Amino acid sequence: MAGHRPAIAITTGEPAGIGPEISLRAAWAMRAQVNCVLLGDAAYLAMLAADIDPAIRIAALSTQALRHSGLPHFGPERLTVIDVPLAAHVVAGTLDAANGRAILATLDLAVEGIQAGWFEAMVTAPLQKSTINDAGVKFSGHTEYLAEKTNTKQVVMMLAGTLGRDGDGGWLRVALATTHLPLRAVADAIDQDLLLDVLGIIDHDLKAHFGIAAPRILVTGLNPHAGENGYLGREEIEVIEPALAAARARGIDARGPYPADTLFQPKYLEQADCVLAMYHDQGLPVLKHATFGRGINITLGLPLVRTSVDHGTALDLAARGVGLADCGSMLEAIRCALDMATARRTFNHQ
Repeated sequence: MAGHRPAIAITTGEPAGIGPEISLRAAWAMRAQVNCVLLGDAAYLAMLAADIDPAIRIAALSTQALRHSGLPHFGPERLTVIDVPLAAHVVAGTLDAANGRAILATLDLAVEGIQAGWFEAMVTAPLQKSTINDAGVKFSGHTEYLAEKTNTKQVVMMLAGTLGRDGDGGWLRVALATTHLPLRAVADAIDQDLLLDVLGIIDHDLKAHFGIAAPRILVTGLNPHAGENGYLGREEIEVIEPALAAARARGIDARGPYPADTLFQPKYLEQADCVLAMYHDQGLPVLKHATFGRGINITLGLPLVRTSVDHGTALDLAARGVGLADCGSMLEAIRCALDMATARRTFNHQ
């Protein structure tokens, strides 16, 4: 309907890093199009907002009020903050494990809010894994945590960004067969069932969340030169090629395996909607080099829309004060979450 601003939850991440600043800046910039609801310590965010831009107005709401009455419909003149109080005073650039559980609580609240219908999607600012682990909670990353929180058996990490100096060169999307694993564990983790599941999730979500009717997926090999016919490893022959054949039999347009060192060229990428890389540092350095500042992280396979920035907490930058952090990735993450939520609604009503 006219004037409708979809509500998207933004978890503000590690409070000692740049997450709160980029969340505030991006939410304020996007306020006319999206009702960006920030989840974090309201007092700290209000203080930070005053330092960033005195024009930023905040309306704070307790989690109790949210659960009792739902999300109020404030206009674009104010940013809604759902107060998730921190346990310790924030010193920019300095981690404090006392705040670890509050950071985790923002993720829990975002998931709860989507399930309750308050939010259409969630966008996550960067957090520091060590803060949560030092608080006594085992935590390996947003992707894994959200999978467990939503009882999702298999999720896929995908990073994406626009190419070209002005972002007018189309999208590059790189998904990962494995995520945060030591390199020596990668080969053992990759099997035919895993790859078939991952390809199925990519194919489904490119249709459901991106409106791509017939997704084209290019797949890297694991070894140099994609194994060079078995001389540099047999995973391509024994695992990857059979998985791709099985995927194609299910109607998934998955091609490869291709040598990773030559796949990321325009002549190949223009034929692809997504590249599936076998491990974290095989595909992501290329994407981040090509799109940094506009790149985003997307979790596929979840029963909700989640996007994130593609960078870390930048504690050193935060310690130097406000005004230095670039919120470009956060802006792109919000725009993408909005587009994905819209595509998801359309797909679900087909």
